[in-house]
Amino acid sequence: MAKRYYKKLALLAKLEANYAVDSVPTGAENAILATNATITPLAGEEVSRDLLLPYLGNQGVELVGTYVQLEFDVEVAGAGELGKAPAYGPLLRASGLSETIEVGVKVDYQPVSDGFEAASVYYNSDGVRHVMLGARGNVTFGFTPKQIPRYRFTLQGLLGTITDTPLPAVTLTGFQRPIPVSKANTTFSLFGLAGVTESVTFDLGEQVEGRFLIGSESIEITDRGSSGQAVIEATSLAIKDWFALAQDRTRGELTLVHGTVPGNTVEIFSPGVEIGRPTEGQTQNIRNYTLPLTFCPSEAGDDEITITVR
Repeated sequence: MAKRYYKKLALLAKLEANYAVDSVPTGAENAILATNATITPLAGEEVSRDLLLPYLGNQGVELVGTYVQLEFDVEVAGAGELGKAPAYGPLLRASGLSETIEVGVKVDYQPVSDGFEAASVYYNSDGVRHVMLGARGNVTFGFTPKQIPRYRFTLQGLLGTITDTPLPAVTLTGFQRPIPVSKANTTFSLFGLAGVTESVTFDLGEQVEGRFLIGSESIEITDRGSSGQAVIEATSLAIKDWFALAQDRTRGELTLVHGTVPGNTVEIFSPGVEIGRPTEGQTQNIRNYTLPLTFCPSEAGDDEITITVR
């Protein structure tokens, strides 16, 4: 009996023209370079009959509201050339973001409040293929020195088929080699202070729910609340008073630029960040502040976070 190996995986994702209609992703056009992938093939709920009988014991259950949940990481990197969508673009779009291409210049991803896109996702684990339809999800990502930055996608999709299917050949040339977070590669500014930073994290905060009704089954994005956290080396209050900014509910800008080479640079921008309750800590006996971040849209809406690929 042949063994199946964890590291032999093909992950394919393609946006759907019509919701939950299989877009048939291929290894040549739609492969995703992923790591740290886990799947829950039959997520959902269980319903017991709760029968009253002359004897005790389990009566079995019914599986209801069944869907697939898939989590995995993708490296944060550019697209290889200016104004070209990165190979992981469909995943961002299935996570509640729009894609705006400025040819030869950049590609912007911003939140949307309607018209959510969805993807068909094939997860082939060394010869067993799980098909997700109508997949939507959330994305988190972070930047920590000496580490490769990664997006963490959590997708939910309607249950398709589970079949023995050979691993497809995949083309992954659209994925660029990432660069580690460092002083040379990464800059960060919060409320105008380009301070010494230990880490920054982001959570788009999409609320994703399965909706299983008579006549309709779907995965829906029903709300969004974007947040994050920055761990910054502590300074004097004269340089930056984070406590006053938190108490006054002042909003300021956040800018993070990772990469220095055109075609492999990713920028994160937020126009309206609020600081939560700061806490004090230390790393290597040097004091720091952990700052909870809330990303608020402007009056225009749907602009609290912009991911720009240059």
